[in-house]
Amino acid sequence: MKNAPPRKGPTVAAKPVAERAKRLVVLVSGSGTNLQALLDEIAAVGAEAYGAKIVAVGADRENIEGLARAERAGLPTFVRKVKDYDSREEWDAALAEAVSSYEPDLVVSAGFMKIVGKEFLARFGGRFVNTHPALLPSFPGAHGVRDALAYGARVTGCTVHFVDDGVDTGPIIAQGVVEVRDEDDESALHERIKEVERRLLVEVVGRLARNGYRIEGRKVVIQ
Repeated sequence: MKNAPPRKGPTVAAKPVAERAKRLVVLVSGSGTNLQALLDEIAAVGAEAYGAKIVAVGADRENIEGLARAERAGLPTFVRKVKDYDSREEWDAALAEAVSSYEPDLVVSAGFMKIVGKEFLARFGGRFVNTHPALLPSFPGAHGVRDALAYGARVTGCTVHFVDDGVDTGPIIAQGVVEVRDEDDESALHERIKEVERRLLVEVVGRLARNGYRIEGRKVVIQ
């Protein structure tokens, strides 16, 4: 009797080890401090050593500091505003097309405050990196810091994860822990989380770009 062929596991989105600086498109909605952290690290060590270079910065609004940071760095920028399209689906397709024109290996949400849709995820699923100011799966959504405080959590932090079609439900890449202090309000706690978040995002994006990765179910394995 012949042995049955082995069943394939749920491994998806395998990425080879970097042979060149990977291409990053970064999306922003505000001040762009995470973008600046990436720019500073790449400038400090060089794109080849870091493993990636930023090739464009996109936004969902005009006249924001995040775009100004990109322009000062000499990077091309683009804006796709939801209100300029007849439907959210049309905006999503336009955003996907704009990002795709720069042929990115990874797309990084650096404080991008819009939820992408099916077309964007069809093109960039497994390659779209996001941050969240809480230790997922706890406290997803727009008020992660506030919710952790209200719950009485003694530790919280930040999560770097891949985006899927849920709200902060994609596979977790890395997490950083921040202690909740008795005197914390939302603003003070969020500022400390942002400091950890910037460092973690820079580290994670570099490792993904340099080493390659694979996604096994909900587990991200960096090579």
